[in-house]
Amino acid sequence: MRMIWTILWAFVLSFMSAYVISNMAGGSFAFSQVIVMTILFTLAAVVLGDGLIKDEA
Repeated sequence: MRMIWTILWAFVLSFMSAYVISNMAGGSFAFSQVIVMTILFTLAAVVLGDGLIKDEA
């Protein structure tokens, strides 16, 4: 369930970022950029959450 939420939030944030950046630059919106950013954000969250960041308790 944790992975589903991670992917969902990565998709929503990627979609928002790609839309805003493409409109600010005056370019066209590309859904492929959303998919690539979703994969990158998900991998970063998984690596940071499960690997690099440890509880100090």
